[in-house]
Amino acid sequence: MRQPVTVEIAVFSRAPVPGRAKRRLIPALGEEGAADLQRRMTDRAVAAAVAARTGRVSLWCTPDCGHPSFRGLRLRYPIRLRMQEGRDLGERMGAAMRHMLARRSCALLAGSDCPGLGAGEFRRAAGWLEAGADAVLAPALDGGYVLIGLRRYEASLFAGMDWGTERVLSETRRRLRELGWGWRETEPLPDIDRPSDLVHLELRRDLLS
Repeated sequence: MRQPVTVEIAVFSRAPVPGRAKRRLIPALGEEGAADLQRRMTDRAVAAAVAARTGRVSLWCTPDCGHPSFRGLRLRYPIRLRMQEGRDLGERMGAAMRHMLARRSCALLAGSDCPGLGAGEFRRAAGWLEAGADAVLAPALDGGYVLIGLRRYEASLFAGMDWGTERVLSETRRRLRELGWGWRETEPLPDIDRPSDLVHLELRRDLLS
């Protein structure tokens, strides 16, 4: 089977600064522990994106690209670092997707807080896009999504969204239907945002050790 070669992947991540990274996990892990988990999950996400071998991989950083963990990833993997730009998450995601689709026929954008999103999921999503799907979603168990893929940029998919709520996935589906687009979805996956989500890491000792 021909492997996809034209699908760029963007991974979004926040610098693992204690007290600023994964703040909702601080009550369970402490500031240092939450930041370290953020670092480990970003490492895992980048490794999975590179292993998928679908095309170029970029790590979109906030608040900037200067954190040592980001620079270390650039040395270890064939990736580019880019700074997230925009006033809110929707603007930042839209800017990244617009940038990729100006140069590539298809693009995937994923967060860094879903350890279950592996190389296989990236390849499957890329294959669906190359086969003609207008969009691809990887639903999150909390009602959002952990990955979105597009064949063309559409600002309405990112503007005015209630990010961080259980309505994100259903609203995105509604907007896709209004556009008349066909899309595919992976099986739902957990992302790690709250202390109750840590149960999903019990079998992932590389992230908890």
